[in-house]
Amino acid sequence: MGVRWTALVIDDAISLAAELVRELEDAGARVLTATTASEGIGHLIDGPIDVAIVDVELTGESGLAVLRHLRSEGGQTPVLMVSLTDDPSARAAAFAQGCDDYLVKPVTPAETVARAQRRMELHKLLLAAKAEAARLHELAVTDGLTQIANHRAFQDRLREEFRRAQRYDDPLALILVDLDHFKNVNDNFGHQVGDEVLFSMAACVKAAVRETDFVARYGGEEFAVLLPKTHLAGALTVAERIAAEMHKIKAGPAGLRVTASFGVSGFPGRSVNTSEQLVRTADEALYRAKREGRNKISLFQAAVLASAS
Repeated sequence: MGVRWTALVIDDAISLAAELVRELEDAGARVLTATTASEGIGHLIDGPIDVAIVDVELTGESGLAVLRHLRSEGGQTPVLMVSLTDDPSARAAAFAQGCDDYLVKPVTPAETVARAQRRMELHKLLLAAKAEAARLHELAVTDGLTQIANHRAFQDRLREEFRRAQRYDDPLALILVDLDHFKNVNDNFGHQVGDEVLFSMAACVKAAVRETDFVARYGGEEFAVLLPKTHLAGALTVAERIAAEMHKIKAGPAGLRVTASFGVSGFPGRSVNTSEQLVRTADEALYRAKREGRNKISLFQAAVLASAS
């Protein structure tokens, strides 16, 4: 039978450990052994282990030291503790520190291996469930077309960043970007070209911001850029950079070019005391930019300071 998994046996009772090692190898395991806690920890540091079987009553440092080390480092390897005594307080302490099973000697090697395999199976199921939950969450907060955050994710992040800005008295800026005459793109060139424009727009916005900034598709042809620790002057610079990046967009066979209108607002600021007000004021600035001819950057309650052309 080929090696399919790796087991670590930490036990200073050599003869008993040898029987367990043979049973594990018969079950397809590559077995590493140690007789002290420090030697066992060394194996855990050296490489991945699928399951660890650890004697509590080791000579010198207790086997619980291995468990504490593993869990303190964030390791999720299944650990089976084996003890000479069935002490309820010791059992409780082991489970409290993160052991997965607790066996009392005498226990047959066959039972120990069966328990180890079951714990590995449960661990794999747990990891798979976590991965699937993460995948579903990513789908729930990602816009399917542009592959950036969606409106729901934006609202969650907005509330989080606004609370942080209030707590630490940090500035927070918001840019709303709306593509100009986007309906005409769909009507004249088709939705496939329209989708290409939206995808390219998302890419150019992301290219113009920092890793700490947050970009989302706010809805339809509108995008939102949340800028932590950024004053209005800095947000204006980012908006200008996005506008410059937009000149690189050439969509469809005809190399269609597009423009956008920008609304910028920030906290702290006049009329901005809540996250909702931050969005509302940026939206007001955006619509002013559109009323004044589009292809502009407008700051809330300020004159239009720049042109995106």
